[in-house]
Amino acid sequence: MQIVIISDAGPPQVNGVVRTLGELAKRLRGRGHDVLMIGPADFVSVPAPSYPEIRLAIAPGRKLARMIDQAHPAAIHIATEGPLGLAARKYCLTCGYPFTTAYHTRFPEYVKPRFGVPLSWSYALLRRFHGSARRVMVSTDTIEQALTAYGFRNIVRWGRGVDTDLFKAGPDAKQLFDALPRPVLLYVGRVAPEKNIEAFLDLKVPGTKVVVGDGPARKGLERRYPSARFLGPKSDADLVRHYAAADAFVFPSRTDTFGLVLLEALACGLPVAAYPVAGPLDVIANTGAGALDEDFGAAVQRALTIPPDICRAHALKFSWDESTSQFLANVEPFVTLRKAS
Repeated sequence: MQIVIISDAGPPQVNGVVRTLGELAKRLRGRGHDVLMIGPADFVSVPAPSYPEIRLAIAPGRKLARMIDQAHPAAIHIATEGPLGLAARKYCLTCGYPFTTAYHTRFPEYVKPRFGVPLSWSYALLRRFHGSARRVMVSTDTIEQALTAYGFRNIVRWGRGVDTDLFKAGPDAKQLFDALPRPVLLYVGRVAPEKNIEAFLDLKVPGTKVVVGDGPARKGLERRYPSARFLGPKSDADLVRHYAAADAFVFPSRTDTFGLVLLEALACGLPVAAYPVAGPLDVIANTGAGALDEDFGAAVQRALTIPPDICRAHALKFSWDESTSQFLANVEPFVTLRKAS
């Protein structure tokens, strides 16, 4: 089956959407499907305001239409609600083509504190965007319940996975941070205001706070928290080494829809400390693999007591292959799509 996936998030960005779509495309191709990934790198683009690492395509409509036409897709999936997602949606509606969408990012919760836009306004725009999709894919029960409350329909599940062959603790895993005072508390992800990293950095706890990642808030946080270690972005085996060497993983975000880093940390035997919100509630819940508490410091202290084998065992329940099967089940009904020449 020829599948076209359109996303405003793409390499070299490092985030959960990019990783999810990359894993999906790899496994779809492994099952014999042809996949065309369309992203910002295919177009003239400009940096997003306050997020220069994110590129926004300029007037992508005509070129996007040509790319989709030439692919002769059997299914079209629109992953994001940015310029490319809007252009793809318009194209599909104009041509009468069915399409699916996904809800990856809680933009209303990002926009409200920064610009004062009421949640109801933002959700109304998103409801209109996704309302024309045959199916809206979400990763968790909590997000489905939230969207349903705002009037979204045709919601289906599309879970996430983790590569447990890559993300695992090796021998002498703790050596990387041997020179740092223990416990080592690790954050991995975008260093941006919506990630609520200050809630972690403000904690009065013993040990060392380590931040892995980059983003628009990094320089300011480095100045405000000189005792924390900001190590920049890491990937692949190097990222695994950092997970495996820490003592607990901190996830202070209140606005993520899932949090792939949670699974990566758990697969490396690293217990999670987080707030009881969407993402952590769905991944951790009452499994014993982490500690969820509105008192974030208390969550950290409890997480430090959790054995690594419990964390690893829980991560093994999440599979990218199962995630790929769910995605295919969501798009396979639309296999007759082909534009007449």
